[in-house]
Amino acid sequence: MIDAVAPQDFVLTFTSSALIVLFGAGYAACFAWSRISRRSGFTIAAGFCYIALACSVGVLSGLAHLGGSWRIVSGLMLLGYLLAPYGIWRLCSASHPSHPIQDHPER
Repeated sequence: MIDAVAPQDFVLTFTSSALIVLFGAGYAACFAWSRISRRSGFTIAAGFCYIALACSVGVLSGLAHLGGSWRIVSGLMLLGYLLAPYGIWRLCSASHPSHPIQDHPER
């Protein structure tokens, strides 16, 4: 069973949870803008957002006393956050071939 979060850690737990949402959205937005604008600055920003996301997940896992199989779930969540924008981008590029922004300009 998972131990409850200590009352003195509640604000930090809430903050790290909010940062997971914000950094996840920041990663997805920067990833999309890097593909649309083809600027490496957005790619670097997406990388920093993902690193901050991973740190926030680590802090939350520690504060919430997540261990064992819950660490695996946290890792799978991070993997999903990492790979989902790539899959979504490929799906959008394949389903909208007439759109001028594509991964494969030769099509």
